[in-house]
Amino acid sequence: MEFELDSGNTAWMITASSLVLLMTPGLAFFYGGMVRGKSVLNMMMMSFSSIGVAGLIWVLYGYSLTFGSDIGGIIGNPADFFGLAMTDDESLMAAVGVPATVAAAFQATFAIITVALISGAIADRVKFGTWLVFAALWVTLVYSPVAHMVWGGGLLGVDGPIATALSAPIDFAGGTVVHINAGVAGLVLALVIGKRKGFGTEAMRPHNLPFVMLGAALLWFGWFGFNAGSEFAADGTAGRAWLNTLVATGVAMLAWMATEKLRDGAPTTLGAASGVVAGLVAITPAAAAVDTFGSIAIGVVAGILCALAVGLKFKFGFDDSLDVVGVHLVGGLVGTVLLGFFATDNASYGVWYPEGALNGLFYGGGFTQLISQIVAALVAVIFSAVVTAIIAYALKFTLGWRISEEAEVSGIDLAVHGETAYENSGSTITEVR
Repeated sequence: MEFELDSGNTAWMITASSLVLLMTPGLAFFYGGMVRGKSVLNMMMMSFSSIGVAGLIWVLYGYSLTFGSDIGGIIGNPADFFGLAMTDDESLMAAVGVPATVAAAFQATFAIITVALISGAIADRVKFGTWLVFAALWVTLVYSPVAHMVWGGGLLGVDGPIATALSAPIDFAGGTVVHINAGVAGLVLALVIGKRKGFGTEAMRPHNLPFVMLGAALLWFGWFGFNAGSEFAADGTAGRAWLNTLVATGVAMLAWMATEKLRDGAPTTLGAASGVVAGLVAITPAAAAVDTFGSIAIGVVAGILCALAVGLKFKFGFDDSLDVVGVHLVGGLVGTVLLGFFATDNASYGVWYPEGALNGLFYGGGFTQLISQIVAALVAVIFSAVVTAIIAYALKFTLGWRISEEAEVSGIDLAVHGETAYENSGSTITEVR
């Protein structure tokens, strides 16, 4: 069939791609505000550099690894679309009239933000060069395979073995591909790299809460492209995803603040911003697969559980600096698993799930969809944990992860980047970059 351009869908997808790309600078503000003043530039650089590394890899072979012809249910053929050599007829979004270049651009922004999310788990203490190498390896060996398994025709997709035996696991916009994947990777890196000096014994408070609030606002704004754009068309399903993104996120913010009020005596701006992100994460896999009441329920559960989960690092002694595990891993698991309860064909699964997905337990579908969601989440957790650990240890014993203790104490900004965000926020120590 000859490709027919749909200018409306194409315009929407270019817009959605731009919105999702904005999320990475938004994340830089969110994470940058949460670290101490002597680390803010390095934290923001880790997000911005993800655009360069992941963007380059994506146009060379990342897109092909993800959406090329299936190899063993795990990966696509890297030679199929190397350098984005493809026609519009081969576009991922050809059925809705969106050209191949736009399809590749939209998916590139997902790879970029996923890598950037991981950086929050290892703030203040890692060599910038090692981070860049890790980003390149992780996009290649972890992100692309997981995205292929879920969206590219692999074993977690609508035609995979889980779909055949049970029903198609639902991940409308990235609960497993982005958030569970990044959350597990953040946990693994935190364990391999180790704690910051002073973790658990000295206060490491956010240095700029307005930055955190600004970052959360930019993330929320960009997330409408993230979720509504994942329909690949300007239609009612995109509208459903937009509304659910609004509602679940707002409810999660309220639930997080209520949890803080009951536990600590006061709702905080940091809690409100974190609740926003928790709600965005949890509704991502479910954006077009639940109705209004499902989105409210997901927001409530995510806001409460993520607010409680961020304290796990102190209980178990791992230094997840900026709560990647508590927000993204836990939030991604909440949204993915709750789909097994709240998925409904009264909403719309969108173009990814034209057939094969079932109603959740609370909508008369029995346990089938719930089991399917749990299995998909477990596969993503195991794959990401194992391959990330291999990459992390390989880099630990070659390039090394940690900056010197002296540089960490004085400030990573000055030591690694030769500059500071504010006057008197670092000493004159230099470090090999």
